[in-house]
Amino acid sequence: MLALIDPNARIPRDHPIREIKALADEVLGQMSGRFDEIYGTMGRPSIPPESLLKASILMALYSVRSERQFCEQLDYNILFRWFLDMDLVEPSFDASSFSKNRQRLIQAEIAKEFFARVVEGARAANLVSRDHFSVDGTLIEAWASMKSFKKKDGPGSRNDGDPGNPSVDFREEKRTNKTHQSSTDPEAKLAKKAPTSASKLCFGAQALMENRNGLLIDVLINQPGLRGEWDGAIEMLDSAPVPKSATVAGDRGYDVRPFVEECRARGVIPHLAKSLKRRTNMTPRTLVSRGYSMSQRIRKRVEEIFGWMKTVGGFRRTRFKGRERTQFAAYLVGATYNLLRISKLMPASA
Repeated sequence: MLALIDPNARIPRDHPIREIKALADEVLGQMSGRFDEIYGTMGRPSIPPESLLKASILMALYSVRSERQFCEQLDYNILFRWFLDMDLVEPSFDASSFSKNRQRLIQAEIAKEFFARVVEGARAANLVSRDHFSVDGTLIEAWASMKSFKKKDGPGSRNDGDPGNPSVDFREEKRTNKTHQSSTDPEAKLAKKAPTSASKLCFGAQALMENRNGLLIDVLINQPGLRGEWDGAIEMLDSAPVPKSATVAGDRGYDVRPFVEECRARGVIPHLAKSLKRRTNMTPRTLVSRGYSMSQRIRKRVEEIFGWMKTVGGFRRTRFKGRERTQFAAYLVGATYNLLRISKLMPASA
């Protein structure tokens, strides 16, 4: 039996993936010159980098847990093939294509540029606030187990000698980031978000959100901890850049003198929740203003970004070792979140 199937006809006309594909293709079209720079004309033809980036978008949208599983689904998923502009007889990717091309894309900062162009497109469509922002931080679990957290020097923890998966006895052993380090991912640090939660090997993730439509303006992977959150927030305010007289909202963890002074030195007005354990750095005039109450109400939407990235986007735990690769993944998942939001905010262009 012979059947003629048009993949485009199989995708519903009102499906949101159509708008996301159009937005992604527009951004990638603007970056074609950059791809020509990093991919030479000699040697065997490679998988187009546009396809690899669009594959990362699909993995985040449809919660595909690994690149190998995505390549398997690409063999029979018509929507995936339509999104990547592949016909039904074209062979699927090999999972090694992602790892072989990833370092080249990281060195050229392609994911960062892709994320920035998505944000710039939203700004051009007047979807981004220029005066009101929010910051927050979270923890991203590292691709390393607690068994890999060993002393930097000296004998290791007691274990049963199993070379594959030993049972390690950590009792009566004080483990800190100063004395211990993960043998799997040395850049991961032991941290916890709340005093009552368990410590895990993590990276810190900071987000800068604009307050008009809750779009992600910047995302940064650095060291976990409050100091990392403060420094990361300042770095994002500088790179955005956030103009003078703009407001930046945050939870009470940011209500510390160093962060407030850094904001005011840049002409940015902090709208931070009052600290319950120490004297607040907010002025009485700020606390009674209408803008402050609005900032405190809207800033909670940044949790929706983290929630989507961790659940749907599969970013609760990074699939990569090291801060550099985790940052690369954060930009792609963050750009996917923005594309999804923009597609909902611009229904007329669908």
